[in-house]
Amino acid sequence: MVERKTTADVFISVPYPGSRLPWGAGRIGRIDRPLDKGTFPLNPPVEHAVSVSELTHHIKAILEGTFPSIWVAGEISDLSRPRSGHMYFTLKDDNAHIRGVIWRGTASRMDVDIEDGQSVFCFGDVEVYAARGTYQLVIRKVQLQGIGKLQKAFQQLQAKLDAEGLFAAERKKMLPRNPRRIAVITSQSGAAIRDFLEAASSRFRGVEIVVIPAIVQGPTAAPSIVRAIKQAHQYSPSFDALILTRGGGSLEDLWCFNEESVVRAVAAAVIPTISAVGHEIDVTLCDLAADLRALTPTDAATRVLPDAKMLDRSVIELERRLNRSAQMMIESRALWLEQLASRPAIRRPHEIVHLRSRYLDELDARARRSMFAKIRLGGAELATQAASLSALSPLSVLTRGYSVTLDPQGNAIQDSNQVSVGDSIRTRVHRGEIQSVVTSVNQD
Repeated sequence: MVERKTTADVFISVPYPGSRLPWGAGRIGRIDRPLDKGTFPLNPPVEHAVSVSELTHHIKAILEGTFPSIWVAGEISDLSRPRSGHMYFTLKDDNAHIRGVIWRGTASRMDVDIEDGQSVFCFGDVEVYAARGTYQLVIRKVQLQGIGKLQKAFQQLQAKLDAEGLFAAERKKMLPRNPRRIAVITSQSGAAIRDFLEAASSRFRGVEIVVIPAIVQGPTAAPSIVRAIKQAHQYSPSFDALILTRGGGSLEDLWCFNEESVVRAVAAAVIPTISAVGHEIDVTLCDLAADLRALTPTDAATRVLPDAKMLDRSVIELERRLNRSAQMMIESRALWLEQLASRPAIRRPHEIVHLRSRYLDELDARARRSMFAKIRLGGAELATQAASLSALSPLSVLTRGYSVTLDPQGNAIQDSNQVSVGDSIRTRVHRGEIQSVVTSVNQD
């Protein structure tokens, strides 16, 4: 029950029957702005209406004055780390959630690295953010109490699939350098497809993009994504690349991309697959199973599509280099032709012919002289050899009156025992032969 007084200060009694708060069933808080008598009558007329700012101010005073610094147990979800250095997240349990914030100064001194899915104890103060009419827990200290259910399930499935080799680097397929057809699996109404198409349009327009709609959040998301992946493989002609994408969200929002059926479908895809789920800090099992992980839908377009502007610059540069190369070749050939044209053989060919003709005549004369000299030398050597052979010939002695007697077989007879009376013999003299018959043989 609330008590109102007519004095300058008003105290509010806020009972909490059955509360488990450490300081008991209730607490008295002091509002720093006095309430006038009759500000909140039981049945107030419209003339007593208060502004939104006044109401929020009173709520802020009540909540912040009622709750002291407190330990709150819950699970981290939807963690965000902007460049400011602050940390924003949701602290939740099975039935409720509250926004939490850790300011940059506190975050820099923390010795605990928090992430989505962690079960933690957070110590801080309840604070009302008047600009939005919301309340949050401003946290000064964090202690881990173990991993949350989803994080535990994530780690268990990751270990199982990793042991099967679904995340192995050797399974990854190369993305095509210049794809012609790309399939995008995502929600038709989400921001992811708009971001992807905008990035694709500004990057390269010479590609066909087919959007295969799928549910990307909730209990029916996993079977919807699996069906979409199967459908992508039934298109003809086939796709060159497959992109699975959606925008950021909490661990629960992105959980369908950690479902075993979806992860196995991504790993089994024949088409090179890119997973672009959530933001940079969001890592799903689909990211690990895909051939390539992109940080955002925009990053996916950047990775799968060539940069048209860069291609234009490359073509211009190649054209410049080709023209320069052709010009250098033309200049080189022109110089070569100029040098060739300046040679005597081109400028005065008759002189070259005359010189070559004289050279050939000289070669002919030298060849003839050399040939005749060799013939004369060879003739002299031949005569010498013939004289030597003639001197050594047995027939040369016949000129001095000697003769050679031969048997009918032409063998020289050197002993009288080689013939008998009545044998026919031949006698070779210097000029001719004499046929004889042995009439007697003298052994002496």
